[in-house]
Amino acid sequence: MEQNRFYITTPIYYVNDSPHIGHAYTSVACDVLARFMRLSGRKVKFLTGTDEHGQKVEKAAQGMGQAPKALVDEVSQRFRDMAALMGISHDDFIRTTEPRHVKGAQGLWRKMQENGHIYLGSYAGWYAVRDEAFYAESELVDGKAPTGAEVEWVEEPSYFFRLSAFGDKLLEFYEKNPDFILPKSRRNEVVSFVKGGLKDLSISRTTFSWGIPVPGDEKHIMYVWLDALANYLSALGYPDENAPDYKTFWPADIHMVGKDILRFHAVYWPAFLMAADLPCPRRVFAHGWWTIEGEKMSKSLGNVVAPRELVETYGLDQTRWFLLREVPFGNDGNFARDRMVAVINSELANTIGNLVQRTLSMVHKHCGGLVPDAHGVKRDELDLAFLAKAQLTDETTPKAVAERYYECRFNEILGDVLAIAGEANQYIDVKAPWKQKKEDPKLMEATLYHLLEGIRCIAIMLQPVMPGIASRMLTTLGVDEAEAKAGIPFSQLRPAFALKPGVALLPPEPLFPRIGDPKE
Repeated sequence: MEQNRFYITTPIYYVNDSPHIGHAYTSVACDVLARFMRLSGRKVKFLTGTDEHGQKVEKAAQGMGQAPKALVDEVSQRFRDMAALMGISHDDFIRTTEPRHVKGAQGLWRKMQENGHIYLGSYAGWYAVRDEAFYAESELVDGKAPTGAEVEWVEEPSYFFRLSAFGDKLLEFYEKNPDFILPKSRRNEVVSFVKGGLKDLSISRTTFSWGIPVPGDEKHIMYVWLDALANYLSALGYPDENAPDYKTFWPADIHMVGKDILRFHAVYWPAFLMAADLPCPRRVFAHGWWTIEGEKMSKSLGNVVAPRELVETYGLDQTRWFLLREVPFGNDGNFARDRMVAVINSELANTIGNLVQRTLSMVHKHCGGLVPDAHGVKRDELDLAFLAKAQLTDETTPKAVAERYYECRFNEILGDVLAIAGEANQYIDVKAPWKQKKEDPKLMEATLYHLLEGIRCIAIMLQPVMPGIASRMLTTLGVDEAEAKAGIPFSQLRPAFALKPGVALLPPEPLFPRIGDPKE
C-alpha cells in the first residue's frame, strides 16, 4: 500500500433492481476505507457506479415496454440516491452507458486483440441470463446454474479470450501476491478453480444488441463482464495511459466485491489485464452475504431490507456502525431487528453516548462549561494507562491501524474504540470526580480533562464510520464546525494535539437516543 495515494472501488451495481442492504453494506465498507485514507493524508479516488448493459437488462426493458436506456437511467438514479442516503463520499460515479466508458472498454479490447489473445470462433453451451455467465455441463445442478439460475443453450458466433493460456501466470501471480485475495478462505477457492484448468472464454454475443459494439465488428457486442470490469480503468481515463488519474491511481489498491462475483474479479480480470500488458490490482476483497431474520433475502419472501428503512428507523450513523460491527467483514451475517436494537442501545447509547453525556454534564456543572486545566496535577498509573490507550502514543500504532483498515478488520477496529469508551466509563467510576470535587477540586479538573481528551480521541477514531456523529462530538468539544465536518486527521490523536484548557464546550445533547423494542 503506497503512502500517498489510494484507489478503491465498489463493484458497479447491476441495474436490474432497487438497492438493498447488500449494496449499502459494500458501499459503506468502501466509504469507511476511503474516509480513513483521506484522514491519514492520502490522495484518494473512490469509485462507484452502475453496470447497465447485457441481455438481462434488454429483456427486462422489453417486458416493461421501455427502451433499455430509459430503464437504466431510472434505476441508476436509485443507486445515486442510495449513495447520498448512506453518506457515501465517492469521488466518481461511472455508468457503463457513458461515452468515456465505451471508449475505455473498447480500448482494452483492442489492446488484448493486438497482443493476440482474442480470436473469432463459435460458442455452443449453457448461459444463465440472470447471472450473465456461461457454465460448463459439469457445473449444472439439476439442470440449473450452481446459483439456481435458469440456463439456456446458446449457439452463436463468438469472439474468445485465450483464458486457457493464463492459468500458470495467474497461479504465479497469486503465489507472489498472497494477499491479493482476501479473506484467505476465498483465495483457496480461486486457486483451486484455476488449478482445475481454465477454458477459453466467450467474450462477445450476437443474439441481442444492448451493449458495447466490438471494435471492428459491430455485429458483435462485448460480453457484459468484460464491459463491466473495464470500468475500473475507463473511470481513470484509459485507454490514455498518460491521463492524470490513470498515472496517479492505477493499479487499484482494492476492489470490494460480494463473494458471488469473486471469480470475475480474481480470475478473469487479472487475466484480461495481463493480456493488455497492464498492472493488476493490489487486492480483491470478497465479503459475505446477509440473511434477513435467519432467511435468505428474496423478493418472493418479501424480506428485502431497503437502506432507507434502516436509516429512517435507526439513524444513518447507527446503521453504518451496525453493518460493520456485527460480523467480521468477509463472513456471512444475519440482519435481525432485535439484534440491531440491542447493539445500538448497548454499544452506542449505553457506552459511547453515556460517556459523553456524563462527562460533559460534569464539566458544565463543575467547570463552567470550559475545558479544565490539568497542569500541575501529577498523573497516576490509571491516568497514564487510560491516555496511552486513547492517544496513539506508540509511534507504530498509526501504521498498525492503517493495516487493519486495509485488511478490512472493521469489527475489530470498532471493538477497540468501544473498549476505550468502556474503559473511560470505568475510569469515571474509579476516579469518582463527584468525590474529588469535595476532596481536591484540582484533581477533579484533571480527571475531567483526561475524560474530555479520551472523548476527543474516540471522536477522531469514529470519523470514518460515523462521520455525522463524530463531527457533532468534535464540535461539542469546541472544534470549529467547518473543521469538524472536513475531518480531523488521524495524526492528531497524539498528545501534541490534546485539548487546550479554557476552550468553551457546547451543552451535551443525547447522541444516541435509546430505541424501544422493535416488536412494539
